[in-house]
Amino acid sequence: MVLFLQKDIYYFFYLYIMKKLIIFAFLGLSTLAFSQNVKKAAIVVPAEQAKLESQKKAAEEKAKLPKPYDPKADAQADINKLVAQAKKEGKNIMIQAGGNWCIWCLRFNNFVQTTPELKELAEKNYVYYHLNYSPENKNEKVFAQYGNPGEKFGYPVFIILDKDGKMIKAQQSDVLEEGKGYSKEKVKEFFTTWAPKKG
Repeated sequence: MVLFLQKDIYYFFYLYIMKKLIIFAFLGLSTLAFSQNVKKAAIVVPAEQAKLESQKKAAEEKAKLPKPYDPKADAQADINKLVAQAKKEGKNIMIQAGGNWCIWCLRFNNFVQTTPELKELAEKNYVYYHLNYSPENKNEKVFAQYGNPGEKFGYPVFIILDKDGKMIKAQQSDVLEEGKGYSKEKVKEFFTTWAPKKG
């Protein structure tokens, strides 16, 4: 009888110890898993916060910039008039394609308008047009005439026509960028390279 009691006590003690070990192991693993999740969350939260902050700043900047694109414009009729003007004035036509939704489009427009040297270069050599591309008006027929450069390069994209309305260059804009804006020297070189040849 005493032997059986001893066995029962040992068995009870064994179960008690095993139960405690299992609880400690579970708690230990749970704590480890929780701390890993906290570390991941700590990494994700600043990244998400930085993204939201960046989007907020971009929205504020976009709100302040002039909006040169007109979704309601008859782009083909406008370009036809520009060709007549370009012939008369001996200039090329600079079409900046994009939309008021595109911060890089707005930045480029503002950069040229607020940099006297670039503004003068553009006015001297080009008749300038902002060709709208947006959900309201994609101007698909107009873009198709020029090989849909926006699909290839994104926006803004520049389409340069000679005075007769013939396309001579489609230029992506990322090569003109510098930091969060554009390079004055690169834009100046671009405007100069595609200006009409005098003489």
